[in-house]
Amino acid sequence: MPTILIVDDVPAMGEQYAYDLRRLAGYETRTVLRGEAALEVLAEEPVDCMLLDLEMPGMDGFGVMQAMRERGIPVPVIVYTGSGNYDRCMRAVRMGAFTFLDKSEPMERVAREIENALAQHRLTGEVERLRARAGDDSPLLGESAPMRGLREKVGKLAGIPSPVLVIGESGTGKELVARELHRLSRGGAWVAINAAALPETLVESELFGHERGAFTGADRVRRGAFESASGGTLFLDEIAELPLPAQAKMLRVMENREVVRVGGSKVISVDARVVAATNRDLELEIREGRFREDLYFRLAVHTVRVPPLRERSEDVPLLVDHFMESIAKRLGWPPKQVSPESLAALIAWPWARNNVRELRNTVERIIIGTDAPTAELSDLPTELRGAGSPEGAEGDPGPATGSLRERKLSAERTILLEALRRHEWHITETAAELGLADHASLLKIMRRHGIKRP
Repeated sequence: MPTILIVDDVPAMGEQYAYDLRRLAGYETRTVLRGEAALEVLAEEPVDCMLLDLEMPGMDGFGVMQAMRERGIPVPVIVYTGSGNYDRCMRAVRMGAFTFLDKSEPMERVAREIENALAQHRLTGEVERLRARAGDDSPLLGESAPMRGLREKVGKLAGIPSPVLVIGESGTGKELVARELHRLSRGGAWVAINAAALPETLVESELFGHERGAFTGADRVRRGAFESASGGTLFLDEIAELPLPAQAKMLRVMENREVVRVGGSKVISVDARVVAATNRDLELEIREGRFREDLYFRLAVHTVRVPPLRERSEDVPLLVDHFMESIAKRLGWPPKQVSPESLAALIAWPWARNNVRELRNTVERIIIGTDAPTAELSDLPTELRGAGSPEGAEGDPGPATGSLRERKLSAERTILLEALRRHEWHITETAAELGLADHASLLKIMRRHGIKRP
């Protein structure tokens, strides 16, 4: 239930508001008498909305709002006043207050405005997240049998609150599956955490929250991911990267539906549906002691496998059209077409390095690198140009004789040399063109082929 902080220098007034808000809307409430005390509470406790008196001795409501802006505290504020000074109320709105109220307003309206402020705050956060993702991925597009089966399974699992484990290769769209599960489910908050991106020292703080002073830099109370996602969905990407100590605590949270923030002792009830994803073989991780078997069985109540793109190559034309339109729109350029020969090469390529994400990146390179309205075979990256031809998917067929392995090695060496020459042996740029993770990966392949910079 949301927590409302009431700031009023008249104790009876603040307590009356707190009582009525608990009675009318079931909110948890906290009251303080001074602006300075309000800032201390904001630093020490999670607050969802603040009802702020403008006229107070010492730090008034304007001082509180200015301090919140300087400290980056995003709690929505509703100001209220007994003076009826419209200009002062409008000044507060210009400083960022959601709205203003007169102290004579009935409590039903106060509760309604708080509900509106909370709803707008949630909506603003969701819009920001959607803007950050706009154009980056495709929805669950595809009419192939694997994709139809995937959408059917997601639809069946959406209404079930049990945990779901999403497995699949890198770039197949595991997060999109998790988002679709959330979209079709009971709603609520969506919180996404990438376990691989968390510093080991901050994993538990991010997942379970922390109290003020729990560690160096913890200058205020912070809700963790489980708490923030309560009532909604918590998506844990790359779950195999979670350290073992955090795995043990996460297991307890999922079993008991309770968290204790780092540095605290208060037990907090949570109700978040967990959707985890990984491109690792978790059973192998368990055998090698890197993942807890009991956590695996707790997460894998239901398992969804996302098919790699090579298993649904008939969906490539639809994806190419989608990316051509969305990327061109984002760049402000007219969309392009691809010739039948180019499309055949795109369909034939296995996309084994990064699946749909690799295809998307390739389409963007085609859009940027092609001036003509139609991308021909010569406009495709070098390694794809022979993919639609009888010689095979490696571009250069290699020697006319020799085993398949020898021909593939020869083709790989040719691709590397051509890319290196195009970039004048700049390792990082070449690695980026070839879709490798970093320059170290390219150097490793070069050593395997005995390629050295001239």
